[in-house]
Amino acid sequence: MSETKEKVLEVKDLCVGFRSHGKRMAVIRGISLDVYKGETLAIVGESGSGKSVFTKTFTGMLDSNGYISRGSIMFDGMDLAKLKTSKDWHGIRGKRIATIFQDPMTSLNPLLTIGYQIEEVLRLHHGLSKKEAEEEAIKLLRKVRIPDPEARMKDYPFQYSGGMRQRVVIAIALACRPEILICDEPTTALDVTVQAQILDLIRELQAEYHWTTIFITHDLGVVANVADRIAVMYGGQIIEYGTAEDIFYEPAHPYTWALLSSLPQLGTKDEPLVYIKGNPPSFTSEIIGDAFAIRNKYAMKIDYVQDPPMFKISETHYAKTWLLHKDAPKVEKPIIIQNLKERMNKAAKELQREIGDSDGK
Repeated sequence: MSETKEKVLEVKDLCVGFRSHGKRMAVIRGISLDVYKGETLAIVGESGSGKSVFTKTFTGMLDSNGYISRGSIMFDGMDLAKLKTSKDWHGIRGKRIATIFQDPMTSLNPLLTIGYQIEEVLRLHHGLSKKEAEEEAIKLLRKVRIPDPEARMKDYPFQYSGGMRQRVVIAIALACRPEILICDEPTTALDVTVQAQILDLIRELQAEYHWTTIFITHDLGVVANVADRIAVMYGGQIIEYGTAEDIFYEPAHPYTWALLSSLPQLGTKDEPLVYIKGNPPSFTSEIIGDAFAIRNKYAMKIDYVQDPPMFKISETHYAKTWLLHKDAPKVEKPIIIQNLKERMNKAAKELQREIGDSDGK
């Protein structure tokens, strides 16, 4: 990423812990990351890697037993890590940094009409009159391609499909006019064609409204054609980051190799599905060495005793693995990702064909 790009968010050595049964657990362990204006940054990793906890610190939405123990989160001259109360967060959460969650029903009140919920945001954040808010809400529903928005304004969330509810949540985010939009697994519960439509919608609206997108997902395949940069998380750390091309075509960390190898859309009929054996580390005890070592067939003795530093591969690409040390043995990447570009192109064509067939019905 060029240094001429404007930083919209700057995270330095962030550590987050949780109190549980009288103990303290370190869940985010020294993350540093810059987010640039107008980009789409994907944060990728298995469930339990710390992705959502990390980004909840950007909006002050940690659970009540969570706390920031060290580090800073700089946003427009403010250190978000120092904000404590709802009053402190007023004017930032929702208005300047908004979040779309995996299940839209957690964001929508089932007892209120869709129109009322969008209008409420417009009146709260922008001081519009009831009539102005209603007119703007209809425009927003039309913008996210809800058919017959004037009539659908009067419907309740249960009268919308999952994909349509997610579009409504996007409309509410648009009403806030945020500078940063955090998308926390927004397409996980949707079928593949609706998933692609929602991704396309987010991308089109970002181009129009010029916000920065932080996209959280456990599936690298979801962000293949969306992300400008990708940060891979494991064990509460970012273990590799770079441009989308860096991560997909020149991955350097064995965990990134494993994530890419296990993409179901890259499999073929004559090959068994690949999966990552074992489970992510528990945060109930201290993690010593490389958190991925116990699941990593390429692990060396040093991986079990010393956490690797972040090695610079190029101006845009960094990875935390002892395999990049000058004295480390040379190893071959898994065969399935050695011809990844060819497999990705084939998978993309098949998806486009599915979407075309669906649209034609």
